[in-house]
Amino acid sequence: MLPENLTAVVARNESWTGASATEPYEAGWAKEAIVFVRALKAPVGPLPKARVEISADGMHWCPEGSEFDLPAAKDAVTFQRLAHFGNFLRIAATLPKGAEITVLVTFHLKA
Repeated sequence: MLPENLTAVVARNESWTGASATEPYEAGWAKEAIVFVRALKAPVGPLPKARVEISADGMHWCPEGSEFDLPAAKDAVTFQRLAHFGNFLRIAATLPKGAEITVLVTFHLKA
């Protein structure tokens, strides 16, 4: 049997300011995931860490516990490996006033 894998774009050319998050993605079938975040423009201001959030229903969210740096320069990429996440995944960050980053966020899922 061939392994199942999928790449999902969950944020494309989105400018994040303040409290921001990707679209939720239903990934309960996957055993592991890697999240990639790429800065499409030069970020402005100090950047917080991004956090992984999980949900049973795609509406009510809990921090999964993983945090990782947002990319600090145009075209820079950061990532986070994940396992043992529930059904829905998303990436969120709370940027301080005046900070902004334009992102491309992808989930790479494997059964």
